[in-house]
Amino acid sequence: MSENNQTKSNILTAVLNTKSIYAYALKWIGLSLLLSILIGSASAGFLISLEWVTNYRESHLWIIVFLPIVGFLISWIYDKYGKNSGQGNNLLIDTIHDGEEKIPFRMAPFVYIGTILTHMFGGSAGREGTALQMAGGIADQFSKSLKLNKEDRSILLIAAVAGGFGAVFGTPLAGAIFALEFFLIGRLRYNALFPALLTAVLSDQFTTLWNAHHTHYSIDFVPELNFQGILYTLIAGGLFALCAATFSKGMQWMSGFWKAKIQYAPLQTFVGGLFVIAAVYLLGTSKYIGLGIPTIVSSFNQPLPAYDFALKMIFTVVTLSAGFKGGEVTPLFFIGATLGNALSFFIPLPMGLLVGMGFVAVFAGATNTPIACTLMAIELFGADCAVYVAIACFTSYLFSGNTSIYRRQIVGEPKNPAQRDILGKRLNEL
Repeated sequence: MSENNQTKSNILTAVLNTKSIYAYALKWIGLSLLLSILIGSASAGFLISLEWVTNYRESHLWIIVFLPIVGFLISWIYDKYGKNSGQGNNLLIDTIHDGEEKIPFRMAPFVYIGTILTHMFGGSAGREGTALQMAGGIADQFSKSLKLNKEDRSILLIAAVAGGFGAVFGTPLAGAIFALEFFLIGRLRYNALFPALLTAVLSDQFTTLWNAHHTHYSIDFVPELNFQGILYTLIAGGLFALCAATFSKGMQWMSGFWKAKIQYAPLQTFVGGLFVIAAVYLLGTSKYIGLGIPTIVSSFNQPLPAYDFALKMIFTVVTLSAGFKGGEVTPLFFIGATLGNALSFFIPLPMGLLVGMGFVAVFAGATNTPIACTLMAIELFGADCAVYVAIACFTSYLFSGNTSIYRRQIVGEPKNPAQRDILGKRLNEL
């Protein structure tokens, strides 16, 4: 081929590649906009509903006596009509990887109603799981009608997860990276980064348009980084990792306990509800039920009982393992923040900084998403704390081992290079 023909061929190839990129971008801009309108609006409705039922419960605390009955009803509905939607976030992970099962639309209304009832009547749960499942349930309905191939369907679900996470917490950057981290440990799918980021940002904007509110946190003082501060942060990160692993293992063990002792799922939830209301009345406080946002906020600037993190962990593990609905993440924020508060009595770092580190680092260790958690801290607390929280999050990620609240996560890259034999395995296979 002559030099002139070779040049023409190269130009043609470049033009075709450029057109392909533009077509790809336009396709995902359109899909991201469609997803964002639906996910942002659904998330706003969920947040507004959650705020209302939380306020109602705290004003009428006596209604928690109905928690066992409500729990029985939630589990019965899932057992009879839920199909595979009861698998929750693990179904999302499996579908992103394999694409074999369709996520039923019923997952969205079921998890919404289940979570609202759980919070209204006093369960200790979060909201992240609900947001992700609502987003996944909405998004997967388009995969067939739009005739998406397996690869595009996977990207669509990743973008939906990003939108749900970013909208419900008001952290679009963290949402985008969380969606890339949470299903495959140690590796990121960069071909999904543009749709994930765009959907997360737009979903958050649409949620804001509905006047749904996010909690604001602040770290009053971040000291200049030095060797001593790094050492103390490493120690704190190791303790956050232990807490994260304990939570994940506790969820796993307690779920097995319910199944071994009580075969009928609705009865498991009924008994779990009895435990929760008994504990509330024995302790004489409602601070460990619901989201626990007031305690999280106060943990940044005032000393709290050192056992707060442990009691919240017990309440949450019992609630969710028994079959109530909601996420684990906001309880993990509570657990990490109050553990950081307790550590401030022993580790000479500012209380607010330790609370902020615990807020995200326990979450990082329990979900294997250290990059997303670092970005979340920057979005919530500001960039001044970035190095401290990054050290805490990555330390927690490393030392939490092969544990997670998402048991269907696949090991894309082992945390320890010596463990190459676990590459490609799901955590529940280890």
